[in-house]
Amino acid sequence: MVPDMVKSMAYTTRNFRSKADLKRALAAGDKVAVYQPNAMFPSAETPRNGTVYLEGPHYPAPHTWYAQATIADGYIVKLK
Repeated sequence: MVPDMVKSMAYTTRNFRSKADLKRALAAGDKVAVYQPNAMFPSAETPRNGTVYLEGPHYPAPHTWYAQATIADGYIVKLK
């Protein structure tokens, strides 16, 4: 069984180098969507609404930031 947190790990559609860059984009009013890079697996579908856990920058770069986001219709509406 896959833990819920792993099911909802996602990337942003833009490859932000830092969490601060993502925060700035959201503060500027940019619509930022999320996706699950391993969506080929049934347990890894990208949710459209709810909570996701973000990581960045994108693979193959080492992940240096993580965040919890609330999404609505696939877009980030709140970031922790």
